[in-house]
Amino acid sequence: MVAALIRRTPGTLASAVRLHRAAAAAPARFLSTHVTNAACEDNEPGFLGSVEHFYDRAADISGVSSKSLTGIKAVDSVLSVKFPVEIDPETHVIIEGYRAQHSRHRLPTKGGIRFSDEVDLQEVEALASLMTYKCAVVDVPFGGAKGGVKINPKKFTPAQLERITRRFTLELCQKNFIGPGIDVPAPDVGTGPREMSWIMDTYRQFNPQDVNAAGCVTGKPISQGGVRGRNEATGLGVYYGVREFLQFPEVQKMTGLDGEIAGKTVIVQGFGNVGYWAAKFFENNGAKIIGIGEHDVSAYDPNGLDIEAIFKHRAEKGTFRGFGNAEMLEDPIKIMERECDILIPAALERQIGLKNVKNIKAKIIGEAANGPITPAAHDYLVAQGKVVIPDLLLNAGGVTVSYFEWLKNLSHVRFGRMSRKWEEAGKSKLLTLVEQNAGRQLTPQERRAVIHGAEEHELVYSGLEDTMIGACEETRATAALKKTDFRTAALVNAIQKIATVTEQSGKMFI
Repeated sequence: MVAALIRRTPGTLASAVRLHRAAAAAPARFLSTHVTNAACEDNEPGFLGSVEHFYDRAADISGVSSKSLTGIKAVDSVLSVKFPVEIDPETHVIIEGYRAQHSRHRLPTKGGIRFSDEVDLQEVEALASLMTYKCAVVDVPFGGAKGGVKINPKKFTPAQLERITRRFTLELCQKNFIGPGIDVPAPDVGTGPREMSWIMDTYRQFNPQDVNAAGCVTGKPISQGGVRGRNEATGLGVYYGVREFLQFPEVQKMTGLDGEIAGKTVIVQGFGNVGYWAAKFFENNGAKIIGIGEHDVSAYDPNGLDIEAIFKHRAEKGTFRGFGNAEMLEDPIKIMERECDILIPAALERQIGLKNVKNIKAKIIGEAANGPITPAAHDYLVAQGKVVIPDLLLNAGGVTVSYFEWLKNLSHVRFGRMSRKWEEAGKSKLLTLVEQNAGRQLTPQERRAVIHGAEEHELVYSGLEDTMIGACEETRATAALKKTDFRTAALVNAIQKIATVTEQSGKMFI
């Protein structure tokens, strides 16, 4: 469907890709303690506490032995490092970094590296745990990991960031916390393809004999071994997931919505890589994006916002302010309280808590961010009959396509390179037979459209769509079987899959 959409609107989407990649070259905005606490009461758990709370709830009904459950919950390994970096000839600063490997039931472990002055060990462990469950939900054969460097990337020049990134990578190399068969990082908040290139190059310098060195990290530029389609993967996965849930009869009954994306009103909180692409795919498939939230201000227009136009406006002005006739909300988190069919929190954790959950009017809440809803807020939404599509399912598009990139790096060949022309030749012969029997020849344009062989990004989209469809159906089936909500069902599936691997493989040194 998306490949067809791209062929129908080549100029618009191609320009969107180029513009967004240019904007993404700058470091992403960093986390804020105020932003992640504003919606929550003091007695609500932090990020790690929320992940563990949801885990415990699913574990209770998983049918997995308590011995296995204890092992699955624990974080396997944590690396904490401090190192000096020269900022200028007269100044050195001490940089603090972390890498957590939550589960090595499958190798390599997988998870992003974020640059933020709010990074701490608890946050890294929580995100690593989520990555383990996320990979299991979508059947990606990785364990979960996460990393972070405690800096505000906006306060450093590109040259300084390169030194910090390479030095942190050196620490990972020395402690055996990186490698295509050990631990494979990816971009996260404050990092992107540029940082992944630095990481890969540093690893390669210290491992010149490793022919698979490009597979030590994903999210790289195409020129460095990246895969086409990775940039938009998480946002596209969000679209696929919401689309699938809308087609479930029980969801239609709960929400009163029909099964089509077209005509639905959508609010997206967060307009980074994930939020932008999610909004773009919803818009291109007929939805109306009526609100977009950012860290400084939110834009609202009940008649719909033009995603490409507002993206260009923010790229030029640095803010949504002054965009068309849109209403500006100076308290940006309030955008989530506006009426809509689908709400997509795509920013940070703990954005919906006890302080604002009763004001949420959306019928479907799709968690594009990690941990945007606290446990108490989640329970309230479910009790009100709202559909919550959990983060460990909905935003798994990024790690799914990272898996494809890793496979590409290990195979040393671009997807479609060996089969595309063979596929086109077979289609051409079949089409010739059809033309002969039909008594009509297709125009050259029609013929090219029919025999077109899949290119790399189309194969990536196809693999992602198939993965999301399967994971959504599994989650739905478990929710019905266990008579529980979709988040708990997704976690039950993850726990059972991880337990199966650990129990069937045995434990060498128990």
